[in-house]
Formats: sequence, C-alpha cells, structure tokens
Amino acid sequence: MPIRIPDLLPARRTLEDEGVVVMDQTRSIRQDIRPLQFGLLNLMPNKQRTETQFARLIASTPLQIDLTLVRVSDHQSKNTPEDYLQSFYSTWEEVKTRKFDGFVVTGAPIANLPFEDVRYWPEMLEIMDWTQTNVHHTLFICWGAQAALHHFHGVERYRMDAKAFGVFRHKVLDTRHPFLRGFSDDLAVPVSRYNDIDRTTLGADLDILIDSAEVGICMLDDRKYRAAYMLNHLEYDNTSLADEYKRDLESGLDTPLPLNLFPDNDPAKTPENRWRSHAHLLFQNWINEIYQTTPYDLAKVGTGEW
Repeated sequence: MPIRIPDLLPARRTLEDEGVVVMDQTRSIRQDIRPLQFGLLNLMPNKQRTETQFARLIASTPLQIDLTLVRVSDHQSKNTPEDYLQSFYSTWEEVKTRKFDGFVVTGAPIANLPFEDVRYWPEMLEIMDWTQTNVHHTLFICWGAQAALHHFHGVERYRMDAKAFGVFRHKVLDTRHPFLRGFSDDLAVPVSRYNDIDRTTLGADLDILIDSAEVGICMLDDRKYRAAYMLNHLEYDNTSLADEYKRDLESGLDTPLPLNLFPDNDPAKTPENRWRSHAHLLFQNWINEIYQTTPYDLAKVGTGEW
C-alpha cells in the first residue's frame, strides 16, 4: 500500500522512480480505513535526502500512512531554503496538539556538543515529553536516540577513541522480538558516530536488540516509554557514507576511509548496499506492530485507554 506525502514534495519523484507507490489525496480519501498518522522530525541539514530515505522505508508496508514532515521551531536551517520548509514542513509548535501513531526523530550533526549546549535543546525536551502523551510509539535515530536515552533514562555517553565509520556486522540478540521478525542472526549496518553509550548505565526497562562487539550497541527497545532507539543508520542509501567521507576530506578533516564500504577498498568504486533488506524489514515490522496496538480512535493515543 502507498504512503501519502505532499504532491509536490521532491522526494515523491524519487520514490516513484524506484517503484514506491505514492498516493495522492483524491485517491486516499476514497479508502474506507483510517490511515496511520506518522510524523518525521527531521533534524538533519540535508532535509530532502533524509526525508526521502525515511519515506522510502515508511512506504514499505501494506498500510496507508499519512506522513507529516516536522522541524523544530527554534532553529533556522542553513542548508534548506526557507520557502521549501514553509511549503513542506510543519513546526513542532504547529503539530503539538495532534496525535500520531508513529513518530521518527532523526539524528543531527552535533555530536561534539553537550546536550544542554544545543540551541534547540529546550524544545527537544518538550518534544520528547510530548511523545508520551501524543504518540503511540517513537523511533529515535542516532543523536536523537542518544538524546532520548539521556533524557528518559539518564544513560551516559562518551567520546570514542576514533570515529566509528563504515559498515559493520552486528548480532541480533532477540529474533523473536516483534521489530526483528524475519531478521538474520547477524546483519551489516552503516555506522557513523563519534560517541557511544555507556552500557553500564542502562536500566532494566531497556532491552538490547542488536549489538556489536566492534562498535557497540545498535538498537534498544524501551517498554516503559514506548520507544525504540537505533544508534546507527539502516536508513542510509548506498552512497551516504561515501558522500560523508568526501565532505570530510574537502573540509580538511583527516577522516579515514569508511571500513567495509567500497569494493576492494577503492573509493573510486560505487559502494554496494548490503543492508537495504533489513532496513525495509525493520520498518515493516515496526509499522505492523503499531498498527496492531494503536487505538482506532486517534484521540486515545497516549492516554492508556486502549
């Protein structure tokens, strides 16, 4: 089934070219079902690329989903034109009275800053608390995951000796978990981060779902706060890490070649995507679990009345 996004959103053509079914508003209103309401809080500078990556995965389901693109109110984007944001994005202030079945909070390229020094941190605190009253289930990604773990559970993070950068094998610890149905026992996952979380500070409410002896925890489930935390980037396309590597070099950074990405470790060769199937399966499972458990009456989301 299709995903419903704004008709003129540039991601639409990309998704249609890939064979993803995108529904227009006229067709959607003829279907006698309640579409799932999903929000994407996009904290990344390249908003078009990020929204395309997540829309591609959210669309990999037999359910109709209305996707609302959201940005923080207290932040001026340097990389995305304001008219684009005005056309396709709502601020959190504009959506905070709404209810959502599912909500995604992306990463942000601010790994070197303490959480409290991030300019929009006060709004992030409000958003994270808001997910407990207005969202059925939330998926936090990378920096967003570290921020939520810190806020909800006091989980500490620390700076690693070197940037974890490349594609690494990870172990699935619970193949019976609803989010991981059909997963292989291990999988390749793109990783790009300077920080790791201190697993000694994890509480009993957190279950590690995917782990790596080489680069640390990848995904956790949070029963108490109806959330999942993905510390890495299954949503990446095959050139995301390669483009980041080139940007770092152009900026004068001494970034090493991302591990296990380029064929024959040759950056002139196009990387192969070895995680796409698991990315789609994760989102299919996550959305299916939301569909099975969210109340039909959207007003009851977050109230505990279902």
